[in-house]
Amino acid sequence: MAAGRLASELVAACARAVRAPQEVLEACIACLLAGGHLMIEDAPGVGKTVLAKALARAAGCSYARVQCTADLLPADVTGVTVWHQGDGEFRFHPGPVFANLVLVDEINRASPKTQSALLECMEERHVTVDGTTRPVPEPFMVIATQNPVEYEGTFPLPEAQLDRFALRVTLGYPSAADEAALILDLSTHDALDGVPVVADEQSLIAAQRSLAEVHVDPALADYVVGLVRATRSDPRSDLGASPRAGLSLLRVARARALVQGRPYALPEDVKSMAGMVLAHRLLLTPDARARAVDPAEVVEDALRATPVPLA
Repeated sequence: MAAGRLASELVAACARAVRAPQEVLEACIACLLAGGHLMIEDAPGVGKTVLAKALARAAGCSYARVQCTADLLPADVTGVTVWHQGDGEFRFHPGPVFANLVLVDEINRASPKTQSALLECMEERHVTVDGTTRPVPEPFMVIATQNPVEYEGTFPLPEAQLDRFALRVTLGYPSAADEAALILDLSTHDALDGVPVVADEQSLIAAQRSLAEVHVDPALADYVVGLVRATRSDPRSDLGASPRAGLSLLRVARARALVQGRPYALPEDVKSMAGMVLAHRLLLTPDARARAVDPAEVVEDALRATPVPLA
């Protein structure tokens, strides 16, 4: 399938810029093909921003970056209407969300008011400014980065906004061999210099539309529902995964099948993506948070407890 070949090329292009696990790179491409938004969360200096920029460059679409600070205003994100005295009229100056791929760097450093400016465009794919609604381009993807170890001067994203991100991935530290190769390579050139452009707007739109051709057995949909319902009934959860989470999980499972070169989705696709799709959407009870329970543990227990349909 053409979409599968494009996905493989995108994974290979991103791998030239950042040393990250193969499954993480494949998950990022699956998120793009599924039409979702991506959260990259990890410690400083492991390549979050580089991965986002590499994906944007390889995709070959229009790209914009928002560097979040506490004084960033909603108009800095969505755009503003300005009076032009010479012409005697108001003109709209679009903000960075009117690009195909928008990197929102350190999103938790923006104020809640500015964070909320992203909600409409992430979910509805349009922006309303001064009473006028304008569509964002197609394809459209928000890639947000977040540093989970520095909380001073940050504003944690509310659950409603976290639910807009189809996936949350972490990179982790590279192996000793990869880290040695990394610092040797990057001592002489920029990490993005070797990233080729392998796609464009039309090819990405075609790949996203081909997602509908990936076969999904009804039993697989039942499996997804069983997983999300298991997170809701877990005694450690105050708020389990939503129906939107189940929809995102099935969509990225379809997309992973494309990345793997298959025209059909398997339970393995769901299992491999479940942690990245569901964990960040769970709100744990105060007791579970006091015991430092990781939401990923709840997802793992749900995977163990939910019967896997026969392939």
